Order: sequence, then structure tokens, then C-alpha cells
Amino acid sequence: MSAAGSEAGRREHVLDAALLTFARYGYRKASMDDVARAAEISRPGLYFYFASKRDLFRAAVTRALDGDAAAAERALADTSRPLRDRLIEAFDHWTGRYVGPLTKDVAILVDSHPDLLAPMATEYPIRFAKMVTDAIAADLPADLRASRAGLANDVAQTLLAAAGGIKHEASTREEFLAKMTVGVDLLLLALNRSVGEVPS
Repeated sequence: MSAAGSEAGRREHVLDAALLTFARYGYRKASMDDVARAAEISRPGLYFYFASKRDLFRAAVTRALDGDAAAAERALADTSRPLRDRLIEAFDHWTGRYVGPLTKDVAILVDSHPDLLAPMATEYPIRFAKMVTDAIAADLPADLRASRAGLANDVAQTLLAAAGGIKHEASTREEFLAKMTVGVDLLLLALNRSVGEVPS
């Protein structure tokens, strides 16, 4: 591995450790010493990468959200697979991975610090919602896409609301996936019926 590659890998390791440390202790209580210990790096080494706790927090959350968005985008873009499967996988990447004791703490951490994360706290959810809407719209029959554009957005917003509710009820990622699968199946069934009722 090159020096640049190992340096990038080290930085990613620090960001992963930081996110889990902030989730465990909360942003206010977590210290740079706590993060340094978790990342197995010296405190001066940590400050070499990040000038402040706020910078570290923002970088850790940005990395996590970038990864989630990219994974969801890859899932939705694979049009060789049924829309149902792509939606379930995308929601698993975006929401399902934040189900469970510690990972749920990560989601709470992100949700409870919009002041530290502005504007990304709103930009990433909007970006994901657009991905889902576009995937649903692209799956509609070509002659209905223009006339039923709002329908794709309605279905996407309903799926997002369902995912948010399920995330708070499910105790495991598997439970989230099972319930989200039911939600996706029901909404796609309703969508297909609605599209089928449109007069030609």
C-alpha cells in the first residue's frame, strides 16, 4: 500500500472510530482523548487530521452519509433487478444499517445535532428522497411518466415515512428489513393498481 493510500486508510479508521465514540458518549461528552483512544492514535496525531472536535464530528458524519448515499444510489441504479428489490436494498443502506443498539445511537446523534451539521442534515435526506422518487418514476410506463410524476413522489415520501417509523420500532436490522419489505410490497401493489386504472 502506498503512503498516500495508508494515510487515507488511517484517516478513515479515525473517522469510523470517531463516529462510534460520539454515538456511545454523545457529542458533548465525547472528548478528543476518547476518540484518540478508540482510534489507537495519539492526541497530537488526531489533531494533525482534525483541528477541532466539531471538524471531526462533521467529517465523520459526512463520511457515513456519503457512504450510505453511494450504496443506496448503486442499488437503485441497477435496473437489471426488479424495482422492489432495489428499493428494499436502498432503504437498508440508508436506514436499516442504523437499527440496533449502537447504530441506533449513531442515527440519534445525527438527528439531534442539526446545528453542527447544517446544511448537510437536510441535504442528504433530500438527495435520497430524489433518488427513490426517480427510481420509481423511471419504472412507470413511459407514456405515464409525465402525467403521473406526482405519484412517484407520493410513493417515495410514504416509503420514507414508513422507514422512519420502522427504524424506531425495530430492534434489529433483520426486523427492519422484514417490515420494510412489507411496506414496499404494499405500496408497489397500490402503485401498480393505480397505474393500471389510468385510462389509455
